[in-house]
Formats: sequence, structure tokens, C-alpha cells
Amino acid sequence: MYTGKHAHLRPLQPAFIMASTGEAVTYRELDARSNRLAHLFRRHGLKRLDHYAIFMENNNRYLEACGAGERSGLYFTCVNSFLTPAELAYILNNSQSRILVTSVAKLDVAREALKETKVELCIVVDGPGESDRIMGLSEATAGLPTTPIADEMIGTAMLYSSGTTGRPKGILRPLQEVPPEQNLPMFDFLIKLWQYREGMIYLSPAPLYHSAPQAAVNLTIRMGGTAIIMEKFDPEHYLQLVEKWGVTHSQLVPTMFSRLLKLPDQVRTRYDLSSLEIAIHDAAPCPVLVKDDMIKWWGPIIQEYYGATEGLGFTACNSQEWLAHRGTVGKVLLGDLHILDENMQKCPAGTPGTVWFKTASPFEYFNDPAKTAEARSADGTMSTVGDVGYVDEDGYLYLTDRATFMIISGGVNIYPQECENLLITHPKIADAAVFGVPHPDLGEEVKAVVQVMPGIEPCEALAEELIAFCGQSLSRQKVPRSIDFEDELPRLPTGKLYKRLLRDRYWGNKNSRIV
Repeated sequence: MYTGKHAHLRPLQPAFIMASTGEAVTYRELDARSNRLAHLFRRHGLKRLDHYAIFMENNNRYLEACGAGERSGLYFTCVNSFLTPAELAYILNNSQSRILVTSVAKLDVAREALKETKVELCIVVDGPGESDRIMGLSEATAGLPTTPIADEMIGTAMLYSSGTTGRPKGILRPLQEVPPEQNLPMFDFLIKLWQYREGMIYLSPAPLYHSAPQAAVNLTIRMGGTAIIMEKFDPEHYLQLVEKWGVTHSQLVPTMFSRLLKLPDQVRTRYDLSSLEIAIHDAAPCPVLVKDDMIKWWGPIIQEYYGATEGLGFTACNSQEWLAHRGTVGKVLLGDLHILDENMQKCPAGTPGTVWFKTASPFEYFNDPAKTAEARSADGTMSTVGDVGYVDEDGYLYLTDRATFMIISGGVNIYPQECENLLITHPKIADAAVFGVPHPDLGEEVKAVVQVMPGIEPCEALAEELIAFCGQSLSRQKVPRSIDFEDELPRLPTGKLYKRLLRDRYWGNKNSRIV
């Protein structure tokens, strides 16, 4: 979040506003804060290409914690704020982070994790220190300059995969030795695609540790806009904020669309959303019925993109393209797309296979050459994250699932995303997960686990109703054989379903193709 230019052009304009409190932090103040923290990093010996980590909830100090690294040539790792001490310690060690920035709310977890790491300094942004190793931000930066460090260079995030299919992996990209006001190549591409501009008002409803809000808020501030930061997503509060601040741009995930659509009609129509110019969504393919209803409600302002954090390639489509190719995640804009079968042979149009790209943006998994090699083709020219999909005759990509979640039942390959997308449209269902469970004859059978809407009572009759509902649209082998109920599914705030936690209850130590 580089603020140097706009701290002079628009010093008193809010760079960001916290949604729940209305606290506004100006460009001048954000610039001063990030400069002080950059000086602290240098005082503690961090030099260009060194690493530090941020572990906290969305709060009023998050952006300066990122901005300090972006102007001092550092890699900063924004860590999922819901991790356990052991999970946090793994990422701190794996990323070779020398400093950890955290908050009072996350300090208990951070304190436990620090016992298993070589982190030199932990900074608490909103509270006092405890020792030479755990210091309060105001204490640690007292007396440091609010002007830039002498050797400013651009830094960037080194984010981790979510770990829903195994240990999270740090995604490292080469970092050019250029000043921080110079945009990275991908930034210029996204600014044009997403129509970012001066004076824009961006509403960020997602956790700032994730790659999409990281990029979106960063570009908003680089363009001189104002970002509204939601501490957590609430569907009606989201609509209130659009009206209150005249929001022009926003980025959501499909589960947020679903929750917005399930608000009562009188709530959905209560707020003026006419200021919205563009709403982007990503993270997972959106169920067709959900997206269709969103376009009917908000108009043709919804744009979709597909691109892994690894930056292998990038597809996108606007509302008009999607309506002509319902279910697509767009055409390729970056990278060279190939749909290949298990023998690395090209799949015909309409036939699913693994999605490979001739890499658009170089990357490696930090400190993990084996995982880097796994993600690449034998000749090293192509990369994949294991997504499965197909391309139609017009060149539009459709995703069917992750290969790791494929169910093999009686020799038939079943991708559960289709059933999940259907279940989520049922008026009594708030969320759904579908995966394979052990079956003595078939190997695996299709199981659904669902979260019901408030006021709905889980029961066997509802399970039978849902199975019949699926049977109206899906072939027999794709229909769940049984349905269980959970109070809440383990979905990350980024929208990604942590399906492995559910699956493990049914499989125990048994082997399976799904993970």
C-alpha cells in the first residue's frame, strides 16, 4: 500500500475507513505510520528481500503493516488469522520471518507460536509490550522518522496457499529492484481490467490476509481512492455501506452473493446501490443460478476472474460474456491455457481435463523445490494447481472441480462441485459440502454435509427432500446417497471450503484419492 505520491497530492483524504467504527485514516497519516515502521525494520537489520509476517484480524493498523514492507523491499506474509499456534509457527518458520506483527486479539496464539520459532521481534499494534521480544507498536516506533527510509525499494506479499489440501506453501515471485512508486507489471494489468480510477470508493468485505483483497485494496490506494474495510462480512451491513459511502467498486466471493440473495426482499430493496460501477468475484466458480440472480439484481456490472495466487494464468469475463456462456470463468487474458488428460494429451473442446498454463508469472514455492516441481510439467514449461475444467468451442473456460476432490464411485469419476452448486440454491440451505466417503462395493459414495438456514430444523425428512431435489437435476451417480447436518461448515473467510476437515471424520486413516 504505497502512499508516498498521494500523501502529497491528497494528504487529508481518507486512504481507508473502518466499516464498523467509521474511523478514517488519511493518506498523510498512513504514509507517516508506514514510514515509521519501515525505519523500525531497518533498525532491526531487515534488508531487501528479507521476510516478516502479519498475523491479525482486519483492523486499523493492517495496511501500514503491509505498506512498510512494500516501501522497504521486503517480502511480507499475511497469515490466515484463524490458524492455531502450531499452524502459525509452521508458516513463521517456513517463511523465515524475522519479525511478526500481531494484535491484542491474536496475541495468545502468537505468543504460543513464538515458542517454536526464531522470530526476533513481535510487534503488538494495539497494545503494550511484554518483553524485549514482544513490544507494543507505539513503544517500538517512538522517535522514529515519519519520512521515507533512504533506500526505498518495492516489496511485495509472499502469501501462502490456504492449505485445504495439505501443508500451506509460500508463493514467492521474483522482485524487481525498482522504487516503490513503480507498479509491478500485474498491477497495471489489473487497474485497466477492473477500471480503477482516482476518487473510487472500494468496499472490501474479505480478510486482508487473502490475495484478492490484498491486491484490490493496494490498487485502490495506489490510484488515490478510498477503501472501506469491513472487519467481517455481514450481508445487510454490506448493503448499508454501499449506500452510506457511495461505493463504486467491490470484490466478493460466491458465498457472499448467496448470503446477500437470501436476505428478505424488504431488506434487499431497502438500500440504494446505484453508485456501484463494478463488482468483481473470484475464489470459486459461482453457481449459475446464484450469479444469474445477482446480475438481475445489480445489473450487468458483475465481472468474474479466475487466477490462482501462484499467478499461473488469468481468465476473465464480464456479465454480457457470462450470460452468453453461462457458467464460464472467462477467456484467457494472461498465460497460455491447455486442458490435458492424464497422459498430458490435449482434451477436445467440451472434455474436462487438468487445467495447465504456460506460466504467465514466474513463481516458486518458497523453500519447497519438491512441491514446485510437482506443480510443473516434466519439461518445466507449464504449471497447474490441480483444477479440472474444459474449454468450449468459443475458447471460454469452465471449471468442474479440483482434482484432489474427485470422487471415484464404482469406477465413475464424479466432481462434487456440481452437486454443491445445486444444493446451495435450495431455499432451506445456507451452505453445502459434497465429497466421497468409504463404500464396501463402490469404493466411495457421494456424501453431502449441509448447513441449514436460520429457523430450519434438520431432520430425516429434510435430508430426503434434498436428495430428491438433487435427483431432479443430476444423474443418479452424482446424487448424494446420504446427507448429514452441521451447525456451520468449515469455510474460510475467503470463501474457500475447508473440506478436508469434514472428509477426515469419515475416512479416518483410510487411503483415498480425495484429501
